[in-house]
Amino acid sequence: MKKGDHLFLVDGSGFIFRAFHALPPLTRKSDGLPVGAVSGFCNMLWKLITNARDTSVGVTPTHFAVIFDYSSKTFRKELFPEYKANRSAPPEELVPQFGLIRQATVAFNLPCIETEGFEADDIIATYARMATEKGGDVTIISSDKDLMQLVRDNVHMYDSMKDKQIGIPDVIEKWGVPPEKMIDLQALTGDSVDNIPGVPGIGPKTAAQLLEEYGDLETLLARAGEIKQAKRRENIIENREKALLSRQLVELRTDVPLDVDLDGLVLEPQDGPKLVAFLKALDFTTLTRRVAEATGTDAAAVEAVEVTTEWGADAHGPDVGEGGAAAAPATARVETTPKAAPVAAAGALTPAALSSARAEAFKGVKIDTEGYETVRDLDALDRWIALARETGLVAFDTETTSLDPMLAELVGFSLAVADNRADATGVSVRACYVPIAHKAGQGDLLGGGLVENQIPLGKALERLKPLLEDAAVLKVAQNLKYDYLLMKRHGVEIAGFDDTMLMSYVLEAGTGSHGMDALSERWLGHTPIAYKDVAGSGKGAVSFDMVDIARATAYAAEDADVTLRLWQVLKPRLVSEQLVTVYERLERPLVPVLARMEERGISVDRQILSRLSGELAQKAAAFEAEIYELAGESFNVGSPKQLGDILFGKMGLPGGAKTKTGQWSTSAQVLEDLAAAGHPLPRKIVDWRQLTKLKSTYTDALPGFIHPQTKRVHTSYSLAATTTGRLSSSEPNLQNIPVRTAEGRKIRTAFIATPGHKLVSADYSQIELRVLAHVAEIPQLTRAFAEGIDIHAMTASEMFGVPVEGMPSEVRRRAKAINFGIIYGISAFGLANQLGIERSEAGDYIKKYFERFPGIRDYMESTKAEAREKGYVETIFGRRAYYPEIRSSNPQVRAFNERAAINAPIQGSAADIIRRAMIRMEGALSDAGLAEQARMLLQVHDELIFEVEDEAVEATLKTVTHTMENAAMPALDMRVPLKVDARAAHNWDEAH
Repeated sequence: MKKGDHLFLVDGSGFIFRAFHALPPLTRKSDGLPVGAVSGFCNMLWKLITNARDTSVGVTPTHFAVIFDYSSKTFRKELFPEYKANRSAPPEELVPQFGLIRQATVAFNLPCIETEGFEADDIIATYARMATEKGGDVTIISSDKDLMQLVRDNVHMYDSMKDKQIGIPDVIEKWGVPPEKMIDLQALTGDSVDNIPGVPGIGPKTAAQLLEEYGDLETLLARAGEIKQAKRRENIIENREKALLSRQLVELRTDVPLDVDLDGLVLEPQDGPKLVAFLKALDFTTLTRRVAEATGTDAAAVEAVEVTTEWGADAHGPDVGEGGAAAAPATARVETTPKAAPVAAAGALTPAALSSARAEAFKGVKIDTEGYETVRDLDALDRWIALARETGLVAFDTETTSLDPMLAELVGFSLAVADNRADATGVSVRACYVPIAHKAGQGDLLGGGLVENQIPLGKALERLKPLLEDAAVLKVAQNLKYDYLLMKRHGVEIAGFDDTMLMSYVLEAGTGSHGMDALSERWLGHTPIAYKDVAGSGKGAVSFDMVDIARATAYAAEDADVTLRLWQVLKPRLVSEQLVTVYERLERPLVPVLARMEERGISVDRQILSRLSGELAQKAAAFEAEIYELAGESFNVGSPKQLGDILFGKMGLPGGAKTKTGQWSTSAQVLEDLAAAGHPLPRKIVDWRQLTKLKSTYTDALPGFIHPQTKRVHTSYSLAATTTGRLSSSEPNLQNIPVRTAEGRKIRTAFIATPGHKLVSADYSQIELRVLAHVAEIPQLTRAFAEGIDIHAMTASEMFGVPVEGMPSEVRRRAKAINFGIIYGISAFGLANQLGIERSEAGDYIKKYFERFPGIRDYMESTKAEAREKGYVETIFGRRAYYPEIRSSNPQVRAFNERAAINAPIQGSAADIIRRAMIRMEGALSDAGLAEQARMLLQVHDELIFEVEDEAVEATLKTVTHTMENAAMPALDMRVPLKVDARAAHNWDEAH
C-alpha cells in the first residue's frame, strides 16, 4: 500500500445487525430461509464497490476488507469475565444468516477477516494503523461510537445508512471531545450494553466537561479531590479502579496478529459468474440482474450454487470450496434457537407454521395463577433479575393508583420469564409480583400505613433500573407507553422493548380489540382475572394500593405471564406476514417519542378559557332565545325527547324516525339533513349544540386537566385506536378542536408558549390529496403539485372550464369540497348538503370529476376489488387496514366498508408519513444542535406543535420543515413533493 491508496474497512459484525433491524424481513421462497440481513449486506457491498465515489465518501477504494468478530472469547473476557455478560443471543431469524453473510463476502471476492481472541474493532484498528503508516487513507464503514477513537485527519468513518461521513468535527459535535479522548470519555461513562462499569453517575456531558477541565483520565483521577461537586468527587474517587479497568476494556488494540497483510486487501475485480451463482441461490433477483449487467455475465447460463448456514468446521473459520460455496453441508437449514426467544423445537417449520404451532400449543396450556411468586426482599428480586438477564427476555408490567401516568403512583410491578425447563412446546413461563406500596386497610391496626415486608421504592428502582435500561435484554409489555412514561418519571428510560398491543395492531388493525384480555382469549384461549375482581367496582372500588397482596400477585403476575405468551405467538407472525418493517419503523419507535411529548405537555391560559366560557354561555343563551321563538314555546333544548316532540310531533317536520325506546331520533345527522333542507329550527339546534359542546368539552373542562405540579396540560395519545394508523388523543382530546370556526380558533389562543419561547406549528399542506395523486397516478394532480399550482383552482378549471386567473372564490370552493369529498367517498347527497345545492347538480359534479380524472375512479374500483379479495387494504408503507365486513350482504354495511377501504390507503399513508416525521424529528433537532431549545409537544392530525426558545425559532423552522417534507424518503420516492407550512407565534392559533 502506498500514499494515495484508500482502504475501506467494513465492520461486518456491526453491519449484520444494522441491516437486520433496518430492513424488512425477507425469506427465500423455496424453503422460508431468512435472508433479509444477507440481502441488505450484499446490496451495501455492491454499492460501496461500484458507487462509493457518488456517496459522501467521494472516493473509490483501492483496498477493501470485511471484518468480523470471531467469537465472544476475547482477551477482554480474560481481563473482565463480566464483559458483555448482559448480551442476549441474537434473534432466531438472524442466526442462520451469519454464515451466509461470510459466504457472501467471499462471493464478492473480498477478504473475510476474523482473528481468534480479538474483536472486529481491534482488527479494524490494526489495519487502520498499518495503512496510515504507509501514507494511505482509511474509511471505516460503521457508525459505532467504539470506533470513533480511531478517527483522524486520514481516518474517517462512514454511516452507510445515513450516507454521512464522520470526521473529527463530527465526533467533537456529538460527544464534546476529540477522537483521541473518546477512550477516556468511555472509561468514565461505561457502557451498559457491553457491561463496562465506568463511574456511576457520570454521563457523556459530565465526562466531556471533566476531560476539558483536567485534560485526560490519569490527570482527572490524580486530582479528583479538587472536584467541587461532592457527589461527583466521591464517585470518581471510590470508582477509580473501575475507571481504569474500563479504559483497558474500551481501548482498541492496534497490534492484532493478522494472517493477511495490506497487500492482500487489494480490491480485485468481481468474478461475475461466482457472484451471480451465489445471489441466484438466495433469490436476490434484482441484485443478480445488476451484477450480471455490470460484469457482462449471462445470468441465465449460471447455475445457482448450494449454500449453507454453517461456516467452516467450527462455525467461525473460512472453509470455502471453489465458486465461493461453503464446503459442507450442502443445504441450508436452521437449527439454532437463541435463549432470548424460547420457541418450539420447530425443525423446518416456516415462521407462519411456527406461529400457528405456537398458538395451538399455548391454547393447550393451562395458565396457573396459583404458582406465581410474591417477591418481598432484595435477594429474591435479584434472583428474578438474574433470570431475566440469563434468558435475555422479560415481560414487564406496572401496577399503579391511576390510569394517568403523569399522576399515578407506583404500587408494584410484575416480571415474567421463559422457564429454562420449558417442554417441547416452549411455552412454560414463570412470573412474579413485586409489591412496593400496598397499604393496610383502614380497619387495620396499622391505620392505613404501608403493609410490612415490601421492598422500598428506592431500593426496588435501584435494582430494576439497570435491567430496564439495558437494550441487550428485551422487555415485553402490553401498551408499553404507559409504563415507559411512568418509569421515566422515576428516572428510568426503558431500552430494548416490544409491545404486544402494537404487534396485534400491525397484524390485525380493524378486526377487533388489541387489549390484553381480548388478545388472551383470542390467542391463548384464556380469560384473565378482571381488574374489578380484585379492586371492586362502583362505590366499592378501591385503588390498587389497597388491594390485598395475595390477590394483587395473582392479577399482576398473570398480566406479565399472558403478555410474554402473546409475544411468543405474535412475534413470528410479523415475520411470516412481512410486517416487521411496519412495526419497527412506524409503531415501536414512536412509543418513547409520544411518551416524551405527553410528559412535556403544553401551557394553557386559564384566564382566556374563563373569558371564552362566559362568551360561549352568552351566545348559547342567545341561540336558546331564538330557538324558543321558532318553536313557539320554551323547552329543554338539551333533551332529545323534548326536542323530538317539538320537531316531529308539534311541527311535523319530515324525516322523523323513532328509536328502539320509542322516542324521536334527533341525532346530528337527522338535524343536519333537516337544516340542509332549509328548516331554520334544526339549523339553530345544530349551532347551539356546537357551542355548548365547545364550552363543556374545552373552555369549562380544560382547567381541570392542568397538572398540579407542572401547571401544564398533558394529553394522552393512543397508537392502536384507529384502523388507518391515525393517532387519537384523550384526557383531554386536543385533536377535535375545530379550526374552521371562530370559536374553535379562539380556544386555540388559550394554548400558549412559556415566557422566552414561541409555539411553532408545522402543518402538511393538502397531504391527503398529494398521497392520492401519488397512489392513483393522476397526471393533472401530479403536475399541479410539482409546479406549485393551486390544486383547487386547477381542479375547478379542469371541471368547469374557468381560467385560474381571476377565478371566483365560489367556484374554487366547490372544487375544494369535491377534492376532499372524493377522498372520503362522498355521495351526491353529502356534497349537496355541503355546498347547499340540489342533489342532481352535486351528482353531475361528481360524474364530471371522474370524467376529468379517470385515474381516481380506477383507483377506487381497484381498491374495492383488492379489499374484497384480501379483506384488507395497504398504505404505501405496507400498513394493513382490515375491513372484514366488506363482503357483507347488507348493502349499507358493504357500502360503508367500501368507502372506508377507499379512504384508508390515503388517510393511512398520510398518518404513516407524519409518524415517520415524528420518529425522526428528535434526532434531526439534536443533529441541528436544537435538542435543548426545541421540544415537540403535540400532534394534531397533519400538524406538529413545538415549544421553542426565541433565539432558536428560525433554525427550528428550517429543521422541522426539512424533516417533515422528507419524511417519506428514502423508503418511498413520491411522485409529488410534500409541502409544509410552518409558523411561530405566542399562541397556537396565531402559529397555525
